Amino acid sequence: MTTEDRTRSAAAQTRPRPARRLLDLFVGGAGLLLAGVPLLVLMLAVRLDSRGPALFRQIRLGERGRPFVLYKLRSMRTGASGSDLTTAGDPRITRLGGFLRRTSLDELPQLWHVVRGQMTLVGPRPETPALARRYPPECRWVLEHRPGLTGPAQVRLRDADVLGVAEEGTTEGYLTRIVPARTAIEAAFLADPTLDATLRVLADTVRHLLGRPVPER
Repeated sequence: MTTEDRTRSAAAQTRPRPARRLLDLFVGGAGLLLAGVPLLVLMLAVRLDSRGPALFRQIRLGERGRPFVLYKLRSMRTGASGSDLTTAGDPRITRLGGFLRRTSLDELPQLWHVVRGQMTLVGPRPETPALARRYPPECRWVLEHRPGLTGPAQVRLRDADVLGVAEEGTTEGYLTRIVPARTAIEAAFLADPTLDATLRVLADTVRHLLGRPVPER
């Protein structure tokens, strides 16, 4: 049985195990307490940098495909239309938004989703319904799992790095190249998402944010 087959057969175990859930509550709660004041400062900075709300809201799919409203610090201009995907040099991104995305500070509000149990610290990308409907059939199993604030694929495969500048066919490229590649990376973790494996991914995330090489797993 391949890793992907084992992961599909474990679809009923999409909820994090008790040890991982305790880690979610501890890290998520501590993170919210520590980031409270900095988050308020960043929200004010977003409001001053460009017109619009400080928080960006979007429907994403959670565990077993259940939708929830995801919150992030707004990094794009209000009212700017375009793809659900963000590419290199995306003109919709504000001046401050570029910094927030590079440092992943725009994702700080998602600690709230981790505490609530809508997300977990380590898991697959929380996908939009529109893109999820177009996933290749062999990749749709990953949508059953609780999405993560970070994950092995999110650390190693960023959309903007692979897709480059926005052009015709960007969405098709994401669905045919990035989604299968992400799913293959996630499969190894989701086949046996132990506490040790979770901590290793968190350590890789810290290395990535510090600009250090992420070791192959």
